[in-house]
Amino acid sequence: MALDRFFRRRRPQQQAGADLPDLWTQCPQCKEGLYNRDLEAASFVCPKCGHHFRLDAQKRLDVLLDEGSFRPQSGRVHPTDPLNFQDTEPYPARLARAQAKTGRPDAVLTGTGTIGGLPVTVAAMDFTFSGGSMGSVVGEEIARAAEHAARAGTPFVLVAASGGARMQESALSLMQMAKTTVALEGLAARGLPYISILSDPTTGGVTASFATIADVILAEPGALIGFAGPRVIQQTIRQHLPEGFQRAEFLLDHGMVDDVVDRREHRAYLTRLLGVLTRQEVGA
Repeated sequence: MALDRFFRRRRPQQQAGADLPDLWTQCPQCKEGLYNRDLEAASFVCPKCGHHFRLDAQKRLDVLLDEGSFRPQSGRVHPTDPLNFQDTEPYPARLARAQAKTGRPDAVLTGTGTIGGLPVTVAAMDFTFSGGSMGSVVGEEIARAAEHAARAGTPFVLVAASGGARMQESALSLMQMAKTTVALEGLAARGLPYISILSDPTTGGVTASFATIADVILAEPGALIGFAGPRVIQQTIRQHLPEGFQRAEFLLDHGMVDDVVDRREHRAYLTRLLGVLTRQEVGA
């Protein structure tokens, strides 16, 4: 047997039907190969370059809340197709595919939990569900979560991730901007904190409504945040946009967000912040 054949690396033989998990993920920014277990331990932030991977709603809450504290509230409201909308395919077909992919009725997950031992009501948008688009169910669930926080006397923490309004629901989607804004007024009336965390991306009607009317607005590093996309704006005004336009750091410099916080620090940061806002002693 030739030496090159003897030392040649052989691929493991996969048995028919065996489901072998992927162990590595490549960072899209620095191209570093990351061991998935290490990536999860780092809150899905690249330890080499700091790139923040996009998270689905459940992973987001796992990172944000105290371990084992989350209790879901959403999931009982399901979207419908009142406009019989169809573009390249019927709207119900799009919904069914997104629901099968994510295992939830729509693009948001709400519930209760604790951060640093302090009870909170939470909502996390899910970009993996139709780009986190805001339809009637998303608006209803966020409004219900805000109303629950007001009744229960807890702070409300929301993580936004959205491409904007859901075009398949037309004006019904845009109406959610008003619905969520009115619901959040109940928190202000009771003096309860509302904290919004803007992740990549947060755009369109979500940015223009509930995501940016919080008492404290945080953003993740490098997150794209805005109403229209930078390409649309540049084509409209026919001017070259500044470097980093609509990224979290640019918006911090120009006063749209209060702070840019690494995801690995979110829980500790919110623990301190909620302690100040609620005048309570909370644990780390």
